[in-house]
Amino acid sequence: MEKAGSAALQVLKSKGVSQLSPRDQKLINAAAEIRGDPPSRAFLANQLVQCTLPHSDPGDVELWTRTNGNLTLGIRSGRDIESGELIGIPYGVIPRLVLFWINTEAVRAKSRKLELGSNLSSFMDALGLDSSRGGVRSDARRLREQLKRLFRATISFQLKADRNGMRPWMDMRVALGGNDAAFHWWDMAKPKQSTLWTETIILSEEFYSAITDAPVPVNVLALKALRNSALLLDLYAWATHRAFVVHKRGEAQFIQWGDLMRQLGAEYADVRDFRKKALTALNRICQVYPGLRFEVDRGGLVVLPDSRPAIEA
Repeated sequence: MEKAGSAALQVLKSKGVSQLSPRDQKLINAAAEIRGDPPSRAFLANQLVQCTLPHSDPGDVELWTRTNGNLTLGIRSGRDIESGELIGIPYGVIPRLVLFWINTEAVRAKSRKLELGSNLSSFMDALGLDSSRGGVRSDARRLREQLKRLFRATISFQLKADRNGMRPWMDMRVALGGNDAAFHWWDMAKPKQSTLWTETIILSEEFYSAITDAPVPVNVLALKALRNSALLLDLYAWATHRAFVVHKRGEAQFIQWGDLMRQLGAEYADVRDFRKKALTALNRICQVYPGLRFEVDRGGLVVLPDSRPAIEA
């Protein structure tokens, strides 16, 4: 059985200091901050930890699903009722960062009405996005597209039928109403320009209830260090939740690679490919989550009970 996670910088030692990438250097800096500063909390709904958004664009599909155990997440694309065209399924890093932000603000404010600020730049800074770069692939344009997809989509959770044939389900929208430009007072060409209004969104009642009922706490500094990869963000949220449960029970838990792939990485070609990428990601995560302890066993991972929560109560 191969020991992993017990040394936060294991992956860096294997590469050599001279070969550090900018991403690795960012992780080292974040790890130093995390060890030295009191943690700042962010949150994510338990259901969105168990079943995650797609990593890449699913294409022109109306319904996208992912199943973990007895829970299935479904995302139905919104549709332009004038043209009849699908708006698209939210995917990748940006909607994940937005959902972390929404969940955190909803928990903090204890309100369905959330203030986004008076300019686009300040909101992008809060998400860790670059507001200075323009162009077709700029973060501002990507944010606008993903917000439109996220806010126009319908998110559904459905449990498998019980012995009586009952199948609990919930269909919900993230926000109520809006504008096709997503944030209509914000100038996408001048993201730092403030307006006379503070942009707000109002969460749907169902979505607000779902994300504020026992959300999973994570470290803000860790999120910022991992924000360039959907797999890193998903695995970090999963690890914080799984480590908390295992630590509380005092018993190790074995997770098969295939099960974890279906939960987090369904777009991968096969389990072997996912295992390789997931192990690299977990070694990076250990740098900003030093309390995570796991072992690599044949066919899967064992999360150890001496793991500590990412955010101590």
